[in-house]
Amino acid sequence: MQTTNDSGAWPRYSRGQRVVHWLVAVLVLGALSLGGTIGWFGFEGLQARFGEDATNTIYTWHKSFGVLILALMLVRIGLRLRHGKPPYAVALARWQRIGSEVVHGLLYVLLIVMPVIGWWATAAGGYPVQLGPLILPGLFPENEALSEILFGWHQALGMAILILALGHIAVALFHWRVRRDGVMQRMTFGSARR
Repeated sequence: MQTTNDSGAWPRYSRGQRVVHWLVAVLVLGALSLGGTIGWFGFEGLQARFGEDATNTIYTWHKSFGVLILALMLVRIGLRLRHGKPPYAVALARWQRIGSEVVHGLLYVLLIVMPVIGWWATAAGGYPVQLGPLILPGLFPENEALSEILFGWHQALGMAILILALGHIAVALFHWRVRRDGVMQRMTFGSARR
């Protein structure tokens, strides 16, 4: 476990864990923004408003972000198993520790399940699964009725991730700006000094 608690520094996650965390955060923000745009306008609405090329680009980026999130979450789990997590510099109340574990656990699960369901729904709908210009294997047989159900689940999971992520951000900001207890510094790159 990489922590630097000596000489007055905050305990921290390993550098790899911090890099992956922030990459996933940026990709989730992008995927949710693009997914929300797709959900708001729909395919036909996007084509009417932005044209075919822009619509295809929006879908390609959304799918690509999902594939990257899935890959990085698997890396993140490996890093967590290898490095663990640093201790809290200031003890948290039991309910806060439990709440933190529940929210983080749900985010881990949903950020793996969500792209898998998106991949499945895309393949079942007969659409290409993309990572940039690469077409990935569909892995699932075509089934239009199942595809519609899965896209509904995909959208519902997107809302759940949005709610959890907003709560996670709010609590992180509270620890950083109000409590100033080192919780936020565990995942940052700035000075580790107290």
